[in-house]
Amino acid sequence: MRAIWSVIEDVADTDATILLRGESGVGKDFVGRAVHTRSARRGGPFVKVNCAAIPAELLESELFGHERGAFTGAYRRKLGLFECARGGTIYLDEIAELSLTLQAKLLHVLQDFCFSRVGGNGSIAINARVIAATNRDLERAMARREFREDLYHRVNVVELRVPPLRERRDEILPLAAEFLARFNERYGRQKELSAESLAHLTEYPWAGNVRELENVVRRMVVLADGEGAFAALAAGRAKRAPRSAGARVLARREPGPDRPPRRAGGGADRARGRARAGALESRRGLADSQGQLQDAAQQDRPVPPHPAPARTRGALRAFDPDAWRVPAWNLLRSARWRGFRTGRRRPRARGGG
Repeated sequence: MRAIWSVIEDVADTDATILLRGESGVGKDFVGRAVHTRSARRGGPFVKVNCAAIPAELLESELFGHERGAFTGAYRRKLGLFECARGGTIYLDEIAELSLTLQAKLLHVLQDFCFSRVGGNGSIAINARVIAATNRDLERAMARREFREDLYHRVNVVELRVPPLRERRDEILPLAAEFLARFNERYGRQKELSAESLAHLTEYPWAGNVRELENVVRRMVVLADGEGAFAALAAGRAKRAPRSAGARVLARREPGPDRPPRRAGGGADRARGRARAGALESRRGLADSQGQLQDAAQQDRPVPPHPAPARTRGALRAFDPDAWRVPAWNLLRSARWRGFRTGRRRPRARGGG
């Protein structure tokens, strides 16, 4: 985090757009507020917009405002959040959740530093610093055409990547002490953490990052047996900890007392066995079709449709032209029978009277 604080000190007194990236719960909001409090706009408002929580149909009106009569229910003019952040900072959280239409409009707003209300014609200048944050992989989103590449380059003036809590374990105990003092004051408690609990806090994986740590400390302060509950949770998580990919591969390959070693060439033998089985099934299908054709010719009845042989992987399909030969008189009788049934049989000529 020292590198992040040095970048904050460098860009705090400017109006450069900042893009905060990191997992959920790592403290991107805290970093954004730190930039605001150290800037020349600290006397202005800090407006936070959760782009994922507002419906897409209302987000444009929330960001840029609307005029009276712009749509059904717009009985008066409403100021947008960009106008409410005049002289301060607007924090666009989860910017990757914006629709492509709003992304295009936001691109022009960041490029021209002005916008128009919904249903309005006049241009309004922007006087606010823009800080955006996301926990998604924007490169993958751009490859899937879910995020505009030009907007990414417009927002990504200064990029700050906030590392997860498991990569900065030296900050776990100071954060826990800060949360402990805050919740003791809020709830009127005098809770102190034991050395065992502090050790569990340091070794815990913290998938939820700082947010999870805050909730765990709050639970320890509120509940009488909060530390015991967290110790049980940490022990259960240690038992369910997944092994690495390399360990799983080695465990799969190494033979054990109840797992005999694999015989060399076993995969090739299984493939040859499947091929032989498929070829045998195909021959059985052809033999059945030939028997049906012979029975049809002997009993003087139409030929049933030929069943397709089973399609199997690795099977050699043989074709016997003699199996498909049908006597011409049998086909002729079948054609006459079909003509009689459909009423298209040619009538006989009547003799003169």
